[in-house]
Amino acid sequence: MHAKAQPLGGYEVLLCVTGGIACYKSVDLASKLVQAGAGVSVAMTEAAGRFVTPLTFQAISRRQAYTSLWQAGEDYRSQHLSLTESADLMIVAPATANIIGKMASGIADDLVSTLSLSAAEACPTLLAPAMNTRMWRAPAVRANLEKLAAWGITVVGPAEGYLACGTVGPGRMSEPADIFQAATDLLMRTPPKSRS
Repeated sequence: MHAKAQPLGGYEVLLCVTGGIACYKSVDLASKLVQAGAGVSVAMTEAAGRFVTPLTFQAISRRQAYTSLWQAGEDYRSQHLSLTESADLMIVAPATANIIGKMASGIADDLVSTLSLSAAEACPTLLAPAMNTRMWRAPAVRANLEKLAAWGITVVGPAEGYLACGTVGPGRMSEPADIFQAATDLLMRTPPKSRS
């Protein structure tokens, strides 16, 4: 048997998962990244843990999943700094209206929002929005995304389709394959930090 090519070998990805039903797609995304050779660290909000357990991500990434600013790490470094310092890319998927608002306002009141603030100078950020169509179209969400885009944050999606609330429209998180491709495109612009 031939070894599978690992185009993302050497790259480190920080996958931040927030509380939306689209969390199940984030599991598939993590798997795709790992299979492509990337090292994947997962940080979750408390709400995300109501949809998918940290154990699920730990099984896929073969690493500890981070769920709190107060969680003890193996080396006692500040997680909100060390996780972004070592990452070549931070992905927020799903990116709910809540985390988009926090990021645009500089609010850092939990692990994921704090990581997003500390990532600003450490690594590129990719958002995969997911929310109800009316929320997606809300002026506040549109303004927040425009602000984040002006700061250099990349947004993929959302797609249009059937939503968990039973309606059809824009707001569905992009498919993991599409997010993976966007992530790969961003990562390939520079060599991994581990080789720098």
